[in-house]
Amino acid sequence: MGEVVTVVVITRNRCERLGRCLAGLLALPDPVRVVVVDNASTDNTAALVRHDFPAVRYLRLADNAGAVARTIGAGFASTAYVAFCDDDSGWEPGALTRAAGILDAHPRLALLAAHVVVRPSGRPDPICAAMAAAPWGADADLPGPSVLGFLAFAVVVRREAFLATGGFDPLLLFMGEEQLVAYDLARAGHGLAYCADVVAWHEPERRPVDESRAVLQVRNRVLSAWMRRPWRLAGRETLRLAVRAGRSRTARRALAAVLVRLPRALERRRTPDPAVEARLAIQQS
Repeated sequence: MGEVVTVVVITRNRCERLGRCLAGLLALPDPVRVVVVDNASTDNTAALVRHDFPAVRYLRLADNAGAVARTIGAGFASTAYVAFCDDDSGWEPGALTRAAGILDAHPRLALLAAHVVVRPSGRPDPICAAMAAAPWGADADLPGPSVLGFLAFAVVVRREAFLATGGFDPLLLFMGEEQLVAYDLARAGHGLAYCADVVAWHEPERRPVDESRAVLQVRNRVLSAWMRRPWRLAGRETLRLAVRAGRSRTARRALAAVLVRLPRALERRRTPDPAVEARLAIQQS
């Protein structure tokens, strides 16, 4: 048996999917502990977990904290490594034992991004190809390509490093919330790497096109720029959004959301890191 990994599952009002997720996690051959952080569900989630999964630690938040629920769950873990999971995702047998071994062998590695298989098609998530082809290659002391982007529901983190850099930012809620975590871990000197032989799965719910999710994605990209990137870049991103707002309702909604949150974003601003900026420049060139 390998080292125990805590799996933090976040959920909101999808108790049927959560039940399938938890059954899969508890059936893994890997030694795991499971923590469910419930983002203020109003369905039968609490009863389901307490009745059907008594071995799972259950935390219900009074309000929807979005991605911050992952940080809260990591804070309740007592293991060195924490894997994240949503109620529509999970880990393949052996993946978490493999991840723990990789983290043991690479002390600078703070975030391991898994290969993600989309169910039921079995195809890789498109982000896997992007991570595998990261333009700066693999650092000599890391087990795979260095990355500055990942899917939050398919990573294993070194708990101490993740919490020390603050985890997920509450201003962003969700959608693109990974940007600041990657930036802050890299700024602190930690490694982030894609490991193709650690496999997670994702079975996304089919849903109609939701403009609100697109608004959040754009809003969070611009807010993240104001919180971490150079002033000129943040200003340029905002100006581009303002120009698009003249012809796009999505852009107008995103711009309004940015302006409302901009004072709080500036309060959370940190000086850009030259090493991280150099890598981002290569990625964007």
